[in-house]
Amino acid sequence: MAEFAALKEIIVKQLGVPEEKVKEEASIQEDLGADSLDVVELIMAIEEKFGLNIEDDQAQGFATVGDVWKFLNNNGVN
Repeated sequence: MAEFAALKEIIVKQLGVPEEKVKEEASIQEDLGADSLDVVELIMAIEEKFGLNIEDDQAQGFATVGDVWKFLNNNGVN
């Protein structure tokens, strides 16, 4: 699960949250405290790290860390 560790690292860095708070069930906005600008910056960092292009309508479906992880897995990152 090395790639989940990479995703976790991005979230910790972008949102400034403790690593132990970043779990699949964690809500990006409620549990991790991200506002809309934080979410945009997070998506950009994920795109850069994993070499993906995430459309706005796809990104709007990211409520939890698990949602992002599922998207990455469905798009060949695992």
